[in-house]
Amino acid sequence: MRRSIAVSCLIAFTVVFALTINLAAQAPAGAQAKPEQAAAKGPLAAPQTVKNLPVRKVVLYKNGVGYFEHAGSVTGNQRVAIDFTSPQLNDVLQSLTVLDEGGGRIAGVNYNSTTPLAEQLKSLSLGMSDDPTSTELFQALRGQRVEVTGAAGGPITGRLLSIESRTEKMGGGDSATTIEKIYLSVIASSGAARVVELTPALSVRPLDANLQGQLDRYLELLATTHANGLRHLTLDALGQGQRELRVSYISEVPVWKSTYRIVFPRTANGSATMQGWAVVDNTVGADWENVQLSLVAGAPQSFIQPLSQPIYTRRVEIPIATDAQLTPQTHEAAETEDKSEMVKNQLAAPTRIPHDIKMLAGKEAPSASFGVAGSDFGGTGSAGGAMGSVFRNGANTVSVTGAAPMLDVDRASDAYKEGDVTTNAFDDFFEYALTAPVTIHKNESAMVPILQQQFPAEHVTLWSEREPTPLRAVWLENNSKLTLDSGSFSIFESGEFAGEGLLDPIHPGEKRLLSYAADQAVRVKVTDHDGLRTLHHVQIHGGAIIETYMDASSKTYSATNSGDQDRDVLIEHPRHGDGWTLDGDLKAAETSPNLYRFKLPVVAHSTATLDVRERGPEGAQVWLNANTNQSVYLLDLVRRVPDALEKLKPVIDAYGALADLDRRIKESKETEKTAAADEARDRENLTALKGNDAAKRFVDELNKAEDLLQATRKQTADLEQQKKTAVEKLDELIGQISFDWDVKAVKQ
Repeated sequence: MRRSIAVSCLIAFTVVFALTINLAAQAPAGAQAKPEQAAAKGPLAAPQTVKNLPVRKVVLYKNGVGYFEHAGSVTGNQRVAIDFTSPQLNDVLQSLTVLDEGGGRIAGVNYNSTTPLAEQLKSLSLGMSDDPTSTELFQALRGQRVEVTGAAGGPITGRLLSIESRTEKMGGGDSATTIEKIYLSVIASSGAARVVELTPALSVRPLDANLQGQLDRYLELLATTHANGLRHLTLDALGQGQRELRVSYISEVPVWKSTYRIVFPRTANGSATMQGWAVVDNTVGADWENVQLSLVAGAPQSFIQPLSQPIYTRRVEIPIATDAQLTPQTHEAAETEDKSEMVKNQLAAPTRIPHDIKMLAGKEAPSASFGVAGSDFGGTGSAGGAMGSVFRNGANTVSVTGAAPMLDVDRASDAYKEGDVTTNAFDDFFEYALTAPVTIHKNESAMVPILQQQFPAEHVTLWSEREPTPLRAVWLENNSKLTLDSGSFSIFESGEFAGEGLLDPIHPGEKRLLSYAADQAVRVKVTDHDGLRTLHHVQIHGGAIIETYMDASSKTYSATNSGDQDRDVLIEHPRHGDGWTLDGDLKAAETSPNLYRFKLPVVAHSTATLDVRERGPEGAQVWLNANTNQSVYLLDLVRRVPDALEKLKPVIDAYGALADLDRRIKESKETEKTAAADEARDRENLTALKGNDAAKRFVDELNKAEDLLQATRKQTADLEQQKKTAVEKLDELIGQISFDWDVKAVKQ
């Protein structure tokens, strides 16, 4: 009995395979050995044949990953190989799932590994990095025997001592330039030291064959970094007889794109035919021959881990102890580990909820020629409404089997059959599954059909104060169970191209405006704008004053149609917050969280107006405290709400008293500042006239200044204490106010 593969592309599964096999499995005692069981009497024969499994299913997602399923038959012990690039292999190791449906087992999964270049360079004694300079190269050759040729005086054989850089001036006067030269110091075999300039004509060759081999190996390692080889993944499938093997995984792929065509008939009937296509790119390095293709309009969480790369961790370096440990040491005991039972959580696989999406009932496809020539698209139909469409991408030709022909621009195409595309909704995603097999060769792209259906649609002119240029738009209603994915769209009217634009996802039951061109025949402006605010409610509690107003506003729009055809102008009007309503019998054609949309019919060569009146509450809040003088605000509030005078008069008087204290404190500090200056001046004069008869007069003035300074300081301190008391009293009065006033109660 065949078992199906249950693979959720939302969760990356890591499959751990046994890396060893039992090579001593024996047949049951006394059993008659059949030919296919001969291998069971001794060690299992190692898989010899390498078999490639073709791709059978491809599911592409909007987050740049794809789910791939290979399927094929294997016989006996067989080795299956699949090639990937290094970036693909990381995803494969993270999500690979293998199922042998004939009772066999997978003995191991192997792939060719690559050691990072930095780790491979550590095996060489040169000590050079992966991006060396000429100076670094000669530093690595220091102390080695070399042969230097091209220098003045003939060849030099000896050991390389050093390499150094010198700055020298060339020329003289203002035209002198500074250049940098590099010199090598070589100790010749005779013991003589030679210094030679490193020039393009100079040649330095190591004489040690082992060192020369190290240099060759170093260059080979650098060369391997530029090679983009494939990573070969092999699976050892062990079993008996012929059986089905399935391999699935996810891999990075280009994002598939949606594009739509909206075609209006020559005679308006309130609907339009919408045709959807998906642009798919095959860059995974393998042909998709007759694969089952599905496109998912969703983005499950996915990430990349470099599982295919060997990773080296940094270990702590512990110095070797050299001192004798003469003093005995004691160590703390370990705490008792609390081995509580772990709770296992099981992840339930997401459930797909199928939707019965019926496409347009198809008849035998008529023959047509595609192209915007006159008023017809075209394509060559075939019996039963199915056809083989050919698309070209660059120099490549891509064959898509099962694609539907293009539609006639004057009417809905009947080239589609029921079931050409099936849809499934699961979790937050939506899937388009093509029922006919698709063929896309590697490094090629294709367009595949995903939708063709009639939707209610009408032409409108869209205007908003945010975008003063009127726009031609289609008001499209998705009355199907099909979610329309985001993408570009093109509009065709009366057999001709009319414009294009972008659409966001449109869910079943949604109505969406799709703008595609400027409407140069329509002008819209605001001719009148008025507002009235009336105080409706006042509440005072805990120092907070909350004022509620009932606002009424009106705005008049004027739309002029200079064209020869009547227009339905859709005016977007900003929508206020909660509590606001439209006055009168005015109704919006559509309401969004932030906008009203009003439909205003405007006949040809005329002007129409729209009056929008609204009313709703607005609020204002003021906090009372002793640090901010709110007496002016309170006096204005009492003028507007006389009933509040009795409650607010003590606070207003307290604010006034506090303001008077602030004025007196300021005056006292100014007097104190003047007295301090007089006292300092008299003291300086007395010091200067010490021993003189005139000094007696300054003694009297100094005493008077000091008395005034002391009195002023005491007065300032008293005023500060009075202010502190006044602030405490004001805070107490504010906290005691409780007042609630409603304009409706007054009117009654």
